[in-house]
Amino acid sequence: MTGYLSIILEIGVQLLQFKDLGLDNRLLKNLAHQNIKTPTEIQRKAVPVAIAGKDVLASSKTGSGKTLAFVLPMLHKSLKTKSFSKNDPRAVILAPTRELAKQVYSHLRAMLGGLTYDATLITGGENFNDQVNALRKHPKFIVATPGRLADHLEHQSLYLDGLETLILDEADRMLDLGFAEHLQKIHKAASHRRRQTLMFSATLDHDAVNKFAGNMLDNPKRISVGLSNDEHKDITQRFYLCDHLDHKQAILNKIIETEDYFQIMIFTATRSDTDRLTKLLNEENLKAVALSGDMNQTARNNIMSQFERRVHKILVTTDVASRGLDLTSVTHVINFDMPKHMEEYVHRVGRTGRAGKKGTAISLVGPKDWESFKRVETFLQQDLSFSVFEELKGKFKGLKPKHKRTFVKKGDPKKFKAKGNQNKPKAPKKRDNSFHTNVAVGDQVFMPKKKPKQIVVDDE
Repeated sequence: MTGYLSIILEIGVQLLQFKDLGLDNRLLKNLAHQNIKTPTEIQRKAVPVAIAGKDVLASSKTGSGKTLAFVLPMLHKSLKTKSFSKNDPRAVILAPTRELAKQVYSHLRAMLGGLTYDATLITGGENFNDQVNALRKHPKFIVATPGRLADHLEHQSLYLDGLETLILDEADRMLDLGFAEHLQKIHKAASHRRRQTLMFSATLDHDAVNKFAGNMLDNPKRISVGLSNDEHKDITQRFYLCDHLDHKQAILNKIIETEDYFQIMIFTATRSDTDRLTKLLNEENLKAVALSGDMNQTARNNIMSQFERRVHKILVTTDVASRGLDLTSVTHVINFDMPKHMEEYVHRVGRTGRAGKKGTAISLVGPKDWESFKRVETFLQQDLSFSVFEELKGKFKGLKPKHKRTFVKKGDPKKFKAKGNQNKPKAPKKRDNSFHTNVAVGDQVFMPKKKPKQIVVDDE
């Protein structure tokens, strides 16, 4: 297997067919049935390494096909090897959000066609007891969010002693969302030397990811495909300066009026903004719908299902929908508010321009967004310019960079430079002679200190 791996890696860039990756014929049939013919770069590089049994630490930009990069070797391993345990799941896939977990589960179900394996989805927001009943059927594959899976481990709804493969999708996001403790609990529940771990992240330049990988992975193969700050060739990016909220709203209306779009995703900073914008857009009969993280899972599923079926033309959302969703009909992404985290900008923009299609990403930059915009500019390593609607041209041109104040130690002669007119006498300070209830409040009155009385003690 080692010789095969070295050969496959040497010619990996030239591989054009999935059959060259050494996958089981049953998986090749399912791929052909879905009309998936050519592996992407991350699939060409990660699949052979994972099939060889090595741990993988990989990064690739959004829309690169990374889901199949871990689903295919996971299924191939299950088809070719005997399970460690009769009752325990063979593989667990962890995702940071319910939406991404659902998307991964959908891809997995498609690849399970014609196979004798079953899978289940375990996420927060769903009935806990129903999930317990599903786990009692001993599914071979589980797609889950870390928090809910950790809850089931605590309640002994399942055991991971016989787990063969642990997969972490978007590990950076899971750590950013505070799932480190849950991930550690899952890791300990399946901590044995025969377990294979595949970790995928938006970037490998993430201290927490590297630290966690050092703890969970065994001498992993590092794979990086398409840096997260690389410009997406299929996406046109535009930026507009805005004076204030009403100006943003006017520019948004102008964009929707003038752009030739099929579906639009609008990202906002808060839930209240999603509701407000959705209401305004629907008043213009634009068929908009709002999605935010505080909705229950059923409501979120219904909204995403309606948007995927194109019942709505515009989805207004927070960052809850910025990752993992494979919506090929989205032609435009609009950042009504700039994201705080730079990686989030890449993931938002990545909702368009998918599967080889062209897309447009537009960002509205006001005074409150300026620092985020400059961080995006630095992150993308580009000098970004601004577009303008002449009839909506504003006054805001950006903010000057804040200069750090330098403090000079008193009496340090090296810090002082000679200046002209140093001997010029200072003008006397203007005295404040204001009074309040007959008491001077402007200038502090000089009060001479009284000498303490000396007490003389006579010796008897």
